[in-house]
Amino acid sequence: MPKINLDDIKFAIVAAEWNSDITDALLDGAIKRLTKAGVPDDAIKVFRVPGTVELTYAAALLMKAGGYGAIIVLGCVIRGETSHYDYVCQSVTEGITRLNAKAKIPVIFGVLTTENEQQALDRAGGRLGNKGAECAECAIKMWDFSTKNRTNISLFNNF
Repeated sequence: MPKINLDDIKFAIVAAEWNSDITDALLDGAIKRLTKAGVPDDAIKVFRVPGTVELTYAAALLMKAGGYGAIIVLGCVIRGETSHYDYVCQSVTEGITRLNAKAKIPVIFGVLTTENEQQALDRAGGRLGNKGAECAECAIKMWDFSTKNRTNISLFNNF
């Protein structure tokens, strides 16, 4: 990743408490990646919400509050025996997509949607890496993209 000046940027991370063994690992990966990139500890603010559906609401509040260059949402939905999985996945995906379409800052989607717990563990620091760390890198790149293209942002308002 190219060197990006991160001196004056603050990142918000919102993590769901549900499936906390997974979301804690994602959160740890995100924080480690941000600090490795040079983001000071005090420029990373962590917020907790009960579940994955609540990530959209929290991200929207943080956007309105301002002060962040990017928001990362972290959650984990594991398929169960009912259709609840489908509703949760659809809700959070559509919610974060809507926020991104209207936002002046990026909201990074770090929600694992897996068939079973092992798939989630594999993606939360297991054999497939840590998706939280990948989301942190994405947040840095998207913040850089938005700052470099800020003069062109008005063009996006026509969509």
